[in-house]
Amino acid sequence: MLVVGAGLAGQRAALAAVEARRDVAIISKLHPLRSHSGAAQGGINAAVGKEDSVDTHIYDTVKGSDYLGDQDAIEFFCREAGPTVVEMEHYGTIFSRAEDGSLARRPFGGQGFPRTIYAADRTGLALLQALWERLGTEHFTLYQEWDLTNIVVREGRVQGIVAFDRRTGQFEGIAAKSVVVATGPAGRIYGRTTNAHTCTGDGVAAAYDAGALLKDLEFVQFHPTALLESGILITEGARGEGGILKNVLGERFMGKYAPHVLDLASRDVVSRAIVTEVREGRGFPGNFVHLELMHLGKERIETRLQEICDFCRNFAGVDPVVNPIPIFPAQHYMMGGVGTNIRGETNIAGL
Repeated sequence: MLVVGAGLAGQRAALAAVEARRDVAIISKLHPLRSHSGAAQGGINAAVGKEDSVDTHIYDTVKGSDYLGDQDAIEFFCREAGPTVVEMEHYGTIFSRAEDGSLARRPFGGQGFPRTIYAADRTGLALLQALWERLGTEHFTLYQEWDLTNIVVREGRVQGIVAFDRRTGQFEGIAAKSVVVATGPAGRIYGRTTNAHTCTGDGVAAAYDAGALLKDLEFVQFHPTALLESGILITEGARGEGGILKNVLGERFMGKYAPHVLDLASRDVVSRAIVTEVREGRGFPGNFVHLELMHLGKERIETRLQEICDFCRNFAGVDPVVNPIPIFPAQHYMMGGVGTNIRGETNIAGL
C-alpha cells in the first residue's frame, strides 16, 4: 500500500496498514514533522467527559453544518473521536490537563459543550510528534521530498503513481496495489489563507486526472481570525479562553449576530459578521477588527496561548498581553475533495 502525504491522516493510515501486516510506503513532499497537520492550534472535539455525550456531539456537528453535512459520516466521525483521542494519549500526546488530572477541555465555536481537547495552542504539533514516534517503531518505506504528479490507473484499477524526486530531479514510478490520498488542502489557490505554501491540492488534482469523482468543492471554510498582513491563523482557542471581538466603535459586535453564543458562534457566522462590520464602515482603517485578549491576564495568555503570543510579536509587532490583535477572515479548510464512501473508497478500485 502506498500512502501519499505524511500528515496525521496519512501517518494513521500507514500505521493501520502496517499493523495489518501490509507492505507500506509513504511519499511526502517534505519531512513528515513539517506536514501542515502541525499547524493546527486550538484543539480537537471529542465527547470524552462524563457530562458530555456522543449524541450531543453529533447534534452540534449536524447543526453546525446547517444540516447540509452527511449525517452518516458525522455519526461515524463523532463516535470515533473519543477513542481516537484516548489512543493518541496512549501514544504519548501531551494534552493539557485540568486540575484533577483529566484531559482539559475548552469551549469552541458551534459547540454546545466545552469538548475541545487541546495541547496549549500547539495541538496539531503535539499529535503529529506522538504519532510519528509511534509509526517510527514500525517498518515502512519513506520517500521524502517526492511530489505526486500522476496516479496510474489501468483497466479501472490503480497500479501505482508517478512522482518527482526533488533531490535527483527525476520522475519515478512506484507500483502499488492500493493508493491512499492524504495530501491535505488546496488553500494556496486563495490569495489570503492560513494554509502553508505546500497546500496546493496535488492529491485532489491527481485523483481527478485519474478519473476519480470530486465532491462538495463549493464548501470552503473561512476562519474568522487570521493576522491581518500575513494570514497566520489565530486559533479559535483564543476566543475559547475568553477573547472578544470589537469594532472601531469599541462594540462587542457579535451580540448582534449571535446573541446567545457571541464570539463562539460557528466560524461561518463569525466570518460573515466581521466582513459585514468592515463593509458597513465599522472596521478599523485598513479593513480589520480587533481580537482582545488583554483582560485574560499575562499568565493565562502566555501559558495557554504561547504560540499566538509568538506569532503576534514576531509577525505583527503586537503584544497580545497589552494590545488588541488586528484580524480578518482567511481561507482555512476545504470540506470537499475526492468523493468517497464512509470507508474512504473512491469510484476507482484501489484508490
